[in-house]
Amino acid sequence: MILGIGTDLANIERIQGTLDRFGDRFRNRVFTDTEQRKAERRRDVAGTYAKRWAAKEACSKALGTGLRMGIAWKDMAVTNLRSGQPVMHVTGWAAERLSKMTPAGHEAIIHVTLTDDHPWAQAFVVIEARPIT
Repeated sequence: MILGIGTDLANIERIQGTLDRFGDRFRNRVFTDTEQRKAERRRDVAGTYAKRWAAKEACSKALGTGLRMGIAWKDMAVTNLRSGQPVMHVTGWAAERLSKMTPAGHEAIIHVTLTDDHPWAQAFVVIEARPIT
């Protein structure tokens, strides 16, 4: 069963401007250490950050809250499997919200997909509840 769906479109040039203007202050407020290490290793640093920004926005929408009600940017984080597939992790208030959304006898699975085509980065998040077997 689908518990929530979210999408977001981020402008890579806007993220680059924010990185130029605020640097570490922006990075440290929004992105986990793991996300920062990933982005800083990439050729398209701003594009990598923009995709993760969009994923966090999309996840907050799928959780039904947007970025309010206590969700912090770092409560949602994207990592990648060895295959490159992105994976969304939630902690803190986002994890609490996810737990409350999930029906008894089910586990929540967060699906995320990311794409970019300069100057745009886009993310889709679908939260699924699967029966625990």
